[in-house]
Amino acid sequence: MNKLTIDDVNVKGKCVLVRVDFNVPLDENQRITDDTRIVESLPTIKKILNDGGRAVLMSHLGRPKGKPTPQFSLKPVAGHLAKLIGREVQFAPDCIGPDAAKMVGTLKDGECLLLENLRFHKEEEANEAEFAKQLAGFGDVYVNDAFGSAHRAHASTEGVTRFFKMNAAGYLMRKELEYLTKAVGNPAPPYVAILGGAKISGKIDVIQNLMTKVDALLIGGGMMFTFYKAQGMEIGNSLLEEDKVDLARRILADTQFKKIRMLLPEDCVIANKFDNNATSKVVSVKAIPLGWQGMDIGPETVKMFSEEIGRARTVVWNGPMGVFEMGRFAHGTNAIARALADATKKGATTIVGGGDSAAAVANAGLEKSVSHVSTGGGASLEFLEGKILPGVAALSDKD
Repeated sequence: MNKLTIDDVNVKGKCVLVRVDFNVPLDENQRITDDTRIVESLPTIKKILNDGGRAVLMSHLGRPKGKPTPQFSLKPVAGHLAKLIGREVQFAPDCIGPDAAKMVGTLKDGECLLLENLRFHKEEEANEAEFAKQLAGFGDVYVNDAFGSAHRAHASTEGVTRFFKMNAAGYLMRKELEYLTKAVGNPAPPYVAILGGAKISGKIDVIQNLMTKVDALLIGGGMMFTFYKAQGMEIGNSLLEEDKVDLARRILADTQFKKIRMLLPEDCVIANKFDNNATSKVVSVKAIPLGWQGMDIGPETVKMFSEEIGRARTVVWNGPMGVFEMGRFAHGTNAIARALADATKKGATTIVGGGDSAAAVANAGLEKSVSHVSTGGGASLEFLEGKILPGVAALSDKD
C-alpha cells in the first residue's frame, strides 16, 4: 500500500482529525450491543494520545436523514470509548459550529474529543465543500480509520482531504487494505473465493472480477437457485431473481469457456415454509419439490466446499451459505466458518468480507480464528469488485 499512514506522521502537539467508524448497533436503551468497530479503532486513537497529539474523532451512526435525531446520538459511544481507553472522552453537542470549535480549541495534548453524529447534517452525505471545510478547521492533520465508509465520497471521507496537506490511513484502514489488496492483487495459490448471500445482483461484479483470479469459485446462499433456474432446474419456492436468469446463464457459459472451476452446491436443506420451525429435509439440488424452498447448503456440499478450502492458501469469503439467522439453517454457514478456521491453522490467509459474513463468523465464535474479518461490508465488496474507493484514493501517497 503506497499511502501515507499514521506511522509516517508526527502528531505531537498537533490536533488530529480522525474519521472513525462508530456506526455500532444500539438497543432500545441506547446501550451498545456490539462494540467491535470501536475496539478496532483503539490502536489509532491510543497512538495519537500516547504520542502527545489531540484526537478529534468524527463518525456517523445510523440513518438520521440529515437532521438531529436523539436515538442516533453518539453520546453513548463517548462513554463507552472512555472506559475502553481509560481516560476521559469529551463530547461535542454538534460536529460543526461554535460550541464544537470552542471544545476543540481548549483541547490539550493527550486529550480526546468525539463530535456528534456527522449525518445530523445533510451536507455530510452530499459532500458539501463548506461543511467539509468546517470539519477540516478542527485539525492540523487528517487520519481516516473508517474503512467501512471508504466507499462513500462524503464530506468526512473525501471532501475534507482537500483542505489538508497530510491525509493518512489509520491502523485499521491500513490492515484492511493490506489484506484485501493481497486477496485481489497478489494471492498465494491455490486461491479460493466463496460467495453467498441472497442475490446475484449484489455480487455480479465480484464474480466477474474474481473469475480471472481464483482457482475455484464456490457459490452458496440464495443466489445459487438463480443459477439452477438458468440450467432449467426446478427450484420450488426458493429465492429467485427472475431478471437475472439470463445473466446467470451467461456466467455459467463464461466459466465453462474459460475453464474456470465454479462449484455449485450438490445438495441443500429445504423447508416447507420460511420459518425456523418449518418441516425440513436434505435433498439433491436436482430434486427440490414444488412448494418447498432452499434454506441452506447440504452435508455433501459442506464436505465438498470444506475440502476445497482445506487445499487453499488464500481464501476470501463474502456472504452466508443459507438463512443463518435461523438456528436450524445455520449449519452450512457455520461449517464454512470452521473450514476457514482450520485452513488458517494450516497457514492459509483467510479473509472474511464484512457484513453478514462477519456476523456469521462471530455467531460461530470464530472471528479470532481467521486471518482477517473486515469491518466494512459494502467497502470490502466494492474493493473485491476492483473498484477504487474514494476514501482511499483521497489519502496522500507516500513520496
